[in-house]
Amino acid sequence: MAPTTTIEALTSALVARFLRTNNYSETLQAFIREAGLAPDVGQSSGDDTNNWSIQSLLEEKMAFDHSVNFERYGDGNKETGAWSEPAPNKPTVVSTPTSSNLLAASVESWEKPCDSANTSSGPFIISTGADRQVHLLMATGGNEKLTSFSSLSDSPVLSYVSILGGRFVLMTNMSGHLLLQQGSVTLDKRKDHAKYAVKVVAHKDRRDPTKFWIATAGWDSSVLLYRMHIPDGEETNSPVIGEPVACIKTRTNPESLLFVPHVDTSELFLLVSRRDSTYVYYYEIESVTETESGIAADHTQGLSPPECHLLGHQNLAPHSNAWVAFSPAHMALSPHDPGVLAVATSTLPHMKVIIVRLLFPSREAKDETNIDAAVTQASQALEALALQNREDAAILVQANTLAPQTAYSTPQIAWRPDGSGIWVNGDDGVIRGIETKTGKVVAMLKGGHEPGSKVRSVWSGRVEFSDVGGKEPSHEEWVISGGFDKRLIVWKV
Repeated sequence: MAPTTTIEALTSALVARFLRTNNYSETLQAFIREAGLAPDVGQSSGDDTNNWSIQSLLEEKMAFDHSVNFERYGDGNKETGAWSEPAPNKPTVVSTPTSSNLLAASVESWEKPCDSANTSSGPFIISTGADRQVHLLMATGGNEKLTSFSSLSDSPVLSYVSILGGRFVLMTNMSGHLLLQQGSVTLDKRKDHAKYAVKVVAHKDRRDPTKFWIATAGWDSSVLLYRMHIPDGEETNSPVIGEPVACIKTRTNPESLLFVPHVDTSELFLLVSRRDSTYVYYYEIESVTETESGIAADHTQGLSPPECHLLGHQNLAPHSNAWVAFSPAHMALSPHDPGVLAVATSTLPHMKVIIVRLLFPSREAKDETNIDAAVTQASQALEALALQNREDAAILVQANTLAPQTAYSTPQIAWRPDGSGIWVNGDDGVIRGIETKTGKVVAMLKGGHEPGSKVRSVWSGRVEFSDVGGKEPSHEEWVISGGFDKRLIVWKV
C-alpha cells in the first residue's frame, strides 16, 4: 500500500535513502516494489531541508535531549500560579482602513484623538503598520475606525506609550524620531537617534509628579534618557520633550527597555538588554544630575549628555560556557510581583522563555568591599561561583515554547492580567500560552492568523467598558495580535 500520511512518506524516504547510500540495490528494489513507492524515492535533492537521513535524525534527537537538560519547569502540583480559565481563545479579525504588515498593536487610552466633540479617551485599539499609518479603532461594538494618522510620521512607527491616561502619547519610528502627541496634534519631535528607534518607555518621577522619565532605544547602539516636565492642570505652554539628560552607549544594539522600581526602596532602575549578551543591565536613574541650564549649555556647545551609571548586571545563563547562548529580546514585568521578570529570548530554532526573580544591585554592597583582604585567584573563583549560583537560583522557569523563529524574528511576550500565564508570538501564525508556574505550553491560539505567517506583535490585558445604564463597568480579558499577514486579531474569551 502506498503511504498516505506525511509521517509514513518521510519514513519510507529515510529507509530508501539509507539503502541507496549503503548500495543495498537488491533490497532497495524489493522495498520499492513491496511498498508501492516511486522509483526515485530516497534520492537526494538540491534542498538540504528535505535530505534527512537516519544519522541526521539521531544527531538532531541528541541535540534536543541535550537542550532539554537545561530547561527548568516549576512544580505543577501546586495550585498557586496555575493557568486560569476561561482564557481568550476566540479570534475576531478587525478590519483596518489600510492593508499592510502590522508592527505594533495594543489597547490604550488616547484623549481627543480627533476633532469630534463627543470623543472619549478610550480605550481604543491602536495599530501601526509598515505603510507609516497609525490607526485608532473603537474597542466597543464592531471595532469601527475612529481615526487614522497618515502624515504623523515620515517612517513606520515601531513603539508607543500612553501617559497620564492618554493625555499624551509618545512614539518612536524607523527614522530615529521621538514624537510627542496630544490628541491629533504633534507637540514636539526630536531626532537624537541615528537609526531605528525601536522602543520607548515612560515612568512618572516619584520625587516630582509633574515630571516623567522617558527612555528610548535605538539601533545606533545607544539608549537616551529624557525628563519631561508636564505641569498639573491646564498649562499655558505645551510641554516639550527637551534635550536628553543622559545616555547609555551599548556595545551592540539594545533589544528591550524597562523602568523597574526597587521592591524595597522604590529606587528607580532602567533595565536594558542588548544583542549578543545574556545579561540584563541595571542602570541608576535618579542619581542623574539635572541642572537644566547646564544641560542646555552642554548641548549648545555640542557636548554629549552624561553617561548613566551602570550599577550592576544579572546573567540569565550563569553556568553557560558558550560565548553567546541567546539575547534577552523582550522583557515584561509581572503584574502581581514587581520583582519577577518574564523574558523572551532569541534562541534558535525555537523561542525559549525565562521567568526570573530580579537581583537588584546594591550600591552599599559595592562600597563595603573589604579592600584590605588579600585577593587571590582562588578567592576570585569562589566569589564568581557564588554569584553564578545566586543568579542560577533566581531563575524560576526556563522552558522551550516551541514557537519557531529565525535570526530576523522579533520575540514578544505579554503577561496575562492575573499573572497566571504569558503569551508569546511565533513565525508560524500561532500564539502560545505558557503557564507561569510550570512553564508548560497549555494554550495555542489558532484560526486567526494565516498558518506559517509571522506574528509581529502580541498584547494582553483587561479592557474596561463603561455601562451607560449606570451599572458597574465590565471587564474583559483580551489578547491583541498583529502580523505580516496584514491581520489585526482580537482574541476574546
